[in-house]
Amino acid sequence: MVVLVLGFMLDLLNVTIVNVALPAIQTDLGGTPSQVGWIATAYLLAFAIVLITAARLGDLWGRKRMFLIGLAGFALAGAWSALAHGPGELITARAAQGVAAGLVAPQVMSSLYTLFQGRERATVLGLFGVIAGIAQAGGLLLGGLLIAADVAALGWRAVFWLSVPVAFILVGLGAWLIPENHAPQATQPRWLPAAGLTLGLVAIVFSLLEGRTYEWALWTWLLLATGIAAVATVALGEHRNPVRRAGALLPLTILRERTSAVTLLVQMIAFAAFSGFLLVFILWLQDAQHYTALAAGTVTIAFCAGGLATAGFVGVLTVRFGRYTVMAGTLLGALGTAAVLATATTADGDVNPWLLAPGLFVLGMGINLVMPPLTTLFLSTVPPRYAGSASGIWTTSQQFGAALGVATLSSTFLGIAATNGYTPALTTSTVGIITALILSTILCLTLPTRSKIASP
Repeated sequence: MVVLVLGFMLDLLNVTIVNVALPAIQTDLGGTPSQVGWIATAYLLAFAIVLITAARLGDLWGRKRMFLIGLAGFALAGAWSALAHGPGELITARAAQGVAAGLVAPQVMSSLYTLFQGRERATVLGLFGVIAGIAQAGGLLLGGLLIAADVAALGWRAVFWLSVPVAFILVGLGAWLIPENHAPQATQPRWLPAAGLTLGLVAIVFSLLEGRTYEWALWTWLLLATGIAAVATVALGEHRNPVRRAGALLPLTILRERTSAVTLLVQMIAFAAFSGFLLVFILWLQDAQHYTALAAGTVTIAFCAGGLATAGFVGVLTVRFGRYTVMAGTLLGALGTAAVLATATTADGDVNPWLLAPGLFVLGMGINLVMPPLTTLFLSTVPPRYAGSASGIWTTSQQFGAALGVATLSSTFLGIAATNGYTPALTTSTVGIITALILSTILCLTLPTRSKIASP
């Protein structure tokens, strides 16, 4: 369990560790605001695209094998990112690293799902969620430390070199400690639907990230509609064919259960909000408040502390209170975001970081009360034969939600900041985040109470 979770932690660490380095990367490589957004989004989008097919490959060829291949590829792509000479090359390298991360992630979820049951599963997934939250927030602090230390005069490149030795160490430990396991009656991936799903997701994110750049021309809206239609066509096309239904990339059979459908939607919205906030907040600290990378990363310690404050009992709360745990988390997330916004917009001059800490602490509590309970609620409705597909769908919706949040909010923030200033940019972005979290709270009213998940 430790090796599996650390492998996934390394994946998630690289979601945010680059955020704090973006201003330095832009200065050094001369990237445009749009390219800055793509450096963060390319990893998340590639991560999301690969997940479902990677889950199927793990079921078929062995989850341990795919886990180790993914980690090795992750290390190589990390070295490529560190050696990149231009923003275009860095975006490509980040996409390659996202593909490798997508190979790793579903093997972790599938293995944890099959190894643990009932309350033990809720506890393990709670720990899994805590570590995931710490990795994403801790990535900001670690990135700031590496840039400030300027190890071997590498500057921002040290952020990417870090993953190389860690990944190879985990490859060795994984080869030694993880038992190989397959899914019974695993089916071959279907490459044509996978290609259709890939094109659809790319079209959606591209239109959202680049729409403002092209002043929302008609073709950007058509591209967005085409992407949504492509994803829907893949899901409906496979479902209507009895032969393909059993191995569908997006099995609608799982989504017929209301809890599964709602938890996926809530997770995607909430993860978009939380991931988008972490990027926008760090950009605001460095560009508007002129914090150093280290100072910006240090501020997020309060966010980590909030997550740790609920770590010891989130599993128990999930089993006992079910949907109310998630609702408390989304409301705390909205409250914490509102507190950060109020502090930022009412301060006279530079904002004291200590005044930002309470809002970040509450926000950290919120995210940790949302993600692990949602995972438990989702898996409680999934038959064991769908474990691989379910883990792929779950992590895909999570990372695609993050890609949507980062793409949409970075485009909004950077676009408004360039024309109207940083305060209106932060206000617009955070109001959108608060609205998304309140919508998630309302959707949670349709989720089950504790009686339906006591023995998942």
